Amino acid sequence: MKILLSPAKSIDTSNVPKCQGVTLPFFEKETTVLVKKMAKMNVKKIMELMGISRDLAELNVDRYKHFEFPQGQTDRIVPSAFAFSGEVYRGLDVYSFSEDELNRANQSIRILSGLYGILKPLDLMTPYRLEMGTRWPISAKASSLYQFWGSKPTDFLKKELSKNEPIINLASAEYFKVIDQKRLKSPIITPVFKEFKDGQYKIVMMYAKHARGAMARYIVQHDVQYSEELKLYTVDGYSYAENLSSEKEWVFVR
Repeated sequence: MKILLSPAKSIDTSNVPKCQGVTLPFFEKETTVLVKKMAKMNVKKIMELMGISRDLAELNVDRYKHFEFPQGQTDRIVPSAFAFSGEVYRGLDVYSFSEDELNRANQSIRILSGLYGILKPLDLMTPYRLEMGTRWPISAKASSLYQFWGSKPTDFLKKELSKNEPIINLASAEYFKVIDQKRLKSPIITPVFKEFKDGQYKIVMMYAKHARGAMARYIVQHDVQYSEELKLYTVDGYSYAENLSSEKEWVFVR
């Protein structure tokens, strides 16, 4: 089973434990192209490109100008799943994983990334900010990151997947858009998490993000192999709602 996640905007590399079995990002060549282009931008340009504050823009100007590809874990360069600190990753909570669970996570979880294409949880990552949906004319042939990455993330997944191995899509729509579903023969299931509010079920994004990470955690810790097992998922009070679900979109409510 493969699990797709989005990265987080917030990154914290402090207090990350030394991890065994760290790995390196696959798309170094493509990442290098993007880093070189980002390193040429000044604070004003990054503010405009990303729609962020001056302080954040200054931080990312510095990140790209001093960007380094990892050869080993340092205080700054850490495994990706430990670096991301948003709500999804609070739900995932890799800090509490055993060594075996970390290894299983590295086998099953794939993080879609605007800068790295695809990251494994134990891939060593230099802190960055570059959202997949950023409108950026990278070259004459690529007016967006979707065009820049093209089929490469899909091809990467395709080579990894065994016959009929399910994909559990817990990534956001912005990131999942980089995957060409038609080229993958594996079944793809997108869990959706809803809260009962004002007489109806609604997506509350903060809770939904946390639930995505928590489901990824559940799959890893319980070594879930078959997607049907997820219909029994009851973490944090959620339950599978068959009447609200479709073949490819499974709704969980509470």
